[in-house]
Amino acid sequence: MALLSAETEHIPCSDYLSRSLDSITARHDSINWILKVIDFYRFRPETAYLSVNYLDRFLSVNSLPVKEQNGWPIQLLSVACISVAAKMEETHVPLLLDLQILDPRCLFEPRTIRRMELVLMAALHWRMRSITPFNFLPHFASVVLPYVSASRPALFSRAADLIISTLPGKESVVDFIKFRPSAVAGAAVLCAAAELSDSTPTDNGDCLSCLSGWDVLGACRQLMDQYLIDRSPSPRAKPPIRPPTPRSPVGVLDTAQCGSCDTQKSSTAGLINGDSPPLKRRRLVDSQCTESK
Repeated sequence: MALLSAETEHIPCSDYLSRSLDSITARHDSINWILKVIDFYRFRPETAYLSVNYLDRFLSVNSLPVKEQNGWPIQLLSVACISVAAKMEETHVPLLLDLQILDPRCLFEPRTIRRMELVLMAALHWRMRSITPFNFLPHFASVVLPYVSASRPALFSRAADLIISTLPGKESVVDFIKFRPSAVAGAAVLCAAAELSDSTPTDNGDCLSCLSGWDVLGACRQLMDQYLIDRSPSPRAKPPIRPPTPRSPVGVLDTAQCGSCDTQKSSTAGLINGDSPPLKRRRLVDSQCTESK
C-alpha cells in the first residue's frame, strides 16, 4: 500500500498532456533514440522506463525549445536522463561520450552533461528512485501465476516487454501517460497471462482490481490489447517454398546437376535474347582470329 500511495509523486503533472501536444514529435524521437541506446548496451528494462519517466517529469514542469536551435536542448536532456537512470539501475555505466551513439543530433562535452544532470535532478526534487510498473510486477505476478501454466520467468519477461512496448509511439503520450504505474503493471501482467495461457483467467483480475481499481485497470488493459493489435505486423505474402536439400549423396549430386542445368539454361536463354556472351568467350574468339591471320 505504501507504493500505491507514493506512486503519484513520481508521475508527470496532470496538465502535462495538454501542454505537451506541440512537442509530441520531439518526445517521440527522443524516446526512440533512448531505447536504441539502451538496447545497444543491453541495459535493464527498468533503466529504459526510468529514462522516459525522467524525461516526462522534467518536460511537465519545464518547457524546452524543441523546434528551434536544431533540437539540441531535448537531446541534451535525453543524454542526461539515460546517464542518471543507468547510474540508478546498472552496475556498469559507460562514459558520457560513449552514451552519445547511434546518430544523435548533437555531441556534448561531459561537463555539459553533468551540469544538465544537476538541472534534471533539481527539477525532479531529487526524487530519482521513481516508482515504476516494475515495482509492482513481483506481487502482481504472484497473484496471477497460480492461474496460468507459464513459468514465473516467462511471465515476468513478457510483462516487462509489454511495459516497454508502451513507451515509444506518438499515441502513447495521450494514451498511457494518464495511467498510474500500478495500472500499467497490472494490465501488462494480465495481458502476458492471457498470451501464455489458453484462456484468460478472471479471478486474478479481481485480485488486482483491489489494488489498482477495476475500472482503471480494465481500461488500461483494453488499451494495451488494442495498442498491441495495432502494432502487430501486417500479413505478408508467403515466400516461395524451396524443395529441401536431399541428405543422400546421390540426391545431392542430382541436385547439383539440376542446378548446373538451370545455369546453362539461363545462360543460353540470355544468348537467345540478345545478351552479350561472357568475356572469356570473347577473348577466345579474338585469339583464334589473330592466329588465322
